[in-house]
Amino acid sequence: MMQVQDIVHLMGGRTVFDRPVKTALDLSRGLGEGVNVSALDHVASHVYADPTARRGLMLRVVPEGTLKRRLRDGRLTAVESERTARLANIITKAEYVWRDRQDAKIWLTTPHPELDNRPPIEAAVDEFGARLVEEILEAILHGMPA
Repeated sequence: MMQVQDIVHLMGGRTVFDRPVKTALDLSRGLGEGVNVSALDHVASHVYADPTARRGLMLRVVPEGTLKRRLRDGRLTAVESERTARLANIITKAEYVWRDRQDAKIWLTTPHPELDNRPPIEAAVDEFGARLVEEILEAILHGMPA
């Protein structure tokens, strides 16, 4: 269900990568090289309009002191790029499941009981949390309670 072009678009499009990204392999290679730091802001802005909430999500991906350096240098590391893409992937999946950007945004930012009352977007920062969020989205897609 991963839609590479949707992920790339949500991250800010072609400008955040040093190469064209058309396939999952291209995406993986681009993330491995690190993406422009603006990708993180694009992803966080897609979910949070409030600057404080947006920055809070960004700081879950990249610690504050490191984020200041990344903003100065202009690039995320491979690990930070992968985390950013993971969030973009979760957002695109939520929008697919909910079929509405606003409904997906509300779901992503509302504490969920199956995630220890953490919002799905916050749980999705780490790999296993993202897997749990994907499982919940799959259940919703197939008619199980949200």
